[in-house]
Amino acid sequence: MTLTDVAPPQPRTSVAPRRRARGPASRRQLTAWMFLAPSLIVLVAFTLYPMAQAVYLSLTDYNLIKAAQFIGLDNYVELVSDPAFWNAFWNTVLYAAVVTPVTVVLALLFAVMLNQAFFGRTFVRTAIFLPFIVSLGIIAIAWSFLLDPNIGLLSYWLGQIGIVTEQGWLTDPRFAMPAVMMVGVWKFVGFYMVIYLAGLQSIPADLYEAAKIDGTNPWQRFRNVTLPLLSNQTLLVSVLALIATLQAFDQIYVMTRGGPFFTTETLVMLIYREGFQELRFGYASAISFVLLIFVFILSMVQYGWQRRRAVTY
Repeated sequence: MTLTDVAPPQPRTSVAPRRRARGPASRRQLTAWMFLAPSLIVLVAFTLYPMAQAVYLSLTDYNLIKAAQFIGLDNYVELVSDPAFWNAFWNTVLYAAVVTPVTVVLALLFAVMLNQAFFGRTFVRTAIFLPFIVSLGIIAIAWSFLLDPNIGLLSYWLGQIGIVTEQGWLTDPRFAMPAVMMVGVWKFVGFYMVIYLAGLQSIPADLYEAAKIDGTNPWQRFRNVTLPLLSNQTLLVSVLALIATLQAFDQIYVMTRGGPFFTTETLVMLIYREGFQELRFGYASAISFVLLIFVFILSMVQYGWQRRRAVTY
């Protein structure tokens, strides 16, 4: 074989398609997804998946002992005719309807007063905010002692002004709900006050000076300048307070355990009783899903109503 018998190497006629070069936008999206991935994994694992499981359990008769049997909408049909559900539902509505507006109004008033300069302002701010950072369980135990009819200091003071209950505030059906409402307001008003204080300190002083030049009094400046410019803070505080009150559990459970005679039993307490005491996890999941829908609808209605009144500057 000679060198002429060997065919010379031929140039490649087919060229593999080039990869499309990733632009800066694609790299930014990839980087963003990489940073979001840990949070998305946690969200799916600890929020979305449990929610899907709860919806499935609400369609079963799962009781932790035997395997879950699919029963369709039977749990939801039972809810409609269950007096315990409707009692807890109306207790929850009453608690939210009183505690939410009272907490928001008191937080606004405290913020306006404590936005003024006076001696001891920092101490008063700290005293009002302090209950928020204390555990609800500890607060509930402390208030249970204060309201005790035999050794409670607050019960003694109320008795001195004629407000007396022989059974005790937490065991009298007339006063149990007002007592837990009072503690709920006292616990959260400091946190919402801080949000309002941040909003007050962001309002330009020029607006108040212009209002003074126009001859307005303090009430007119509060109504026409302060209140409209705090609409965004009011929206945030109102939604947070509503959601917190609709989910009230630990404070009421420690103080009254839903009594006396279920007068303070809320929907979350009913979920706990049906699920972890009666072992009816399917029925408890159905109540949870109804509560979720209820909170979502109320939050959206409140957000839409107050959003139209938001003022920007």
